[in-house]
Amino acid sequence: MDEVLLRGLSPQVLGILVRRGADFAAAEDAVQDALVEAVRAWPADPPRDPLGWLVTVAWRRFLDAARADAARRRREDVVDEEPAPGPAPAVDDTLALYFLCAHPSLTPASAVALTLRAVGGLTTRQIAAAYLVPEATMAQRISRAKRTVSDVRFDQPGDVATVLRVLYLVFNEGYAGDVDLAAEAIRLTRQLAAAIDHPEAAGLLALMLLHHARRAARTAPDGALVPLAAQDRGRWDTTLITEGVDILQAALARDRLGEFQAQAAIAALHADAPTVEETDWVQIVEWYDELARLTDSPVVRLNRAVAVGEADGPRAGLAALAGLDAALPRHTAVAAYLHERDGDLATAARLYAEAARKAPNLAERDHLTRQAARLNSRQDR
Repeated sequence: MDEVLLRGLSPQVLGILVRRGADFAAAEDAVQDALVEAVRAWPADPPRDPLGWLVTVAWRRFLDAARADAARRRREDVVDEEPAPGPAPAVDDTLALYFLCAHPSLTPASAVALTLRAVGGLTTRQIAAAYLVPEATMAQRISRAKRTVSDVRFDQPGDVATVLRVLYLVFNEGYAGDVDLAAEAIRLTRQLAAAIDHPEAAGLLALMLLHHARRAARTAPDGALVPLAAQDRGRWDTTLITEGVDILQAALARDRLGEFQAQAAIAALHADAPTVEETDWVQIVEWYDELARLTDSPVVRLNRAVAVGEADGPRAGLAALAGLDAALPRHTAVAAYLHERDGDLATAARLYAEAARKAPNLAERDHLTRQAARLNSRQDR
């Protein structure tokens, strides 16, 4: 059973059902039923037209539910709407669904969470991690969002800012998590940047391209994480870097700075350095200052502390770190790195081990564990 194929077809099926008049919550349930049926039936009898098969089954599931809930006088009308068998139209409604999920009746946070779950394919756990909230809290938020939109018509799509936020989070999960969604996020952001005149859409596309350009160098052959400073820059995709920088420069020239442009500027400075020693950390700190002003994000301030430690020395970085909540994800790992830079290997080793216990995924845990072991080995010599 090709789960990647099913995940890729799911947004298209959902979009077709919504266009045909199904309300979002009922359509989502029908699509899930169709996916379950596909997992059961396809291994023994794979369809020639997987999309058409899923649309037909999902539509029938929707109709069954509609007949059960609707008044008797509408049953025959609903039956007549059932599509004839045959190939479904090759229409990609994914980006349109992102806008539909960003409905004005939802708060931006709820709209993002709903889109990530219903269209992006992320689990509740992954979305909760992206939002830095408990999984139970995120599950309640998504449930409330579904109830809110269950009785509304999707004739008022949401705003660009919310859709950009969703695409950004989908890319981050695909880039660093267990589900590979990065390429899909880039594809949709390309569509959006081409369709609208919006500097932040261009900024987000540039950011994605610049990060994606380094992807091949981020892991060793055994799957271990390779930190930016240790990456083989010869494996970076210079075509993507050039495209990302060109898009960013055009966006910045419009003098309408936003957070995605600022993040892309930081990524561009890393990509532009021939070696880690030649990185312009002073300018990176300046861009983090701009980003902190735009977002007031504790995660931005955490990353800024690392940059300050590189630009002005580890003790300056530790001073910047001191004002942040120690419970912030990766705070302990940053503290470990800065203490190592400052020569306090015992403290750094202890903090690396502590950070490993808090790591959000296996690859990061293994990397931090190796860092702790490396420092402990140096102290034993």
